[in-house]
Amino acid sequence: GLVIPHRKRPGRPLLPGEETDNAAHRKVRARVEHAFARMKHYKILRDCRQRGDGLHYAVQAVATLHNQALTP
Repeated sequence: GLVIPHRKRPGRPLLPGEETDNAAHRKVRARVEHAFARMKHYKILRDCRQRGDGLHYAVQAVATLHNQALTP
């Protein structure tokens, strides 16, 4: 599901547990953003203007090809 980071409220700092949650959120978000950036190297996605299922299948195909390229 969707995970939203904790925000500071006026006059109240984040609790230690909230800071820990935010740190974990940052790590996951960075990995996802890097994965999206790597996918943009593929022309089919860079020039993609599809809507709906077409884009889903293109992304799935690129992810499969990328994973195959990483596997020795």
